[in-house]
Amino acid sequence: MSRLTKRKVPRVLPGSLITLRRKCGKASCRCATGDPHESPALSYSVAGRTKMLTLRPEEVAEVARAVARYRMSVNDLAAEAQGELDEFVARVKASRASDRR
Repeated sequence: MSRLTKRKVPRVLPGSLITLRRKCGKASCRCATGDPHESPALSYSVAGRTKMLTLRPEEVAEVARAVARYRMSVNDLAAEAQGELDEFVARVKASRASDRR
């Protein structure tokens, strides 16, 4: 068993924290008059398909933090990759410009 499967609190989670709103279908329920039932959920993608995992109220805070950490990590990696790309392009252009002389 890997140490990742033993972790009780997720460190990073891809996806979005959303609120599901739906009507249950009971004629006498408050949702029949327009006030839908709400529940928090994690929306994520697997092989191009959107999946949803409903969350308990006590899970929302930890999931929100893990999603935020994931987004921050992705943004940091994208910024680093863009910097590397910019440097590489500049180096190649400089090298090719000196080859022309």
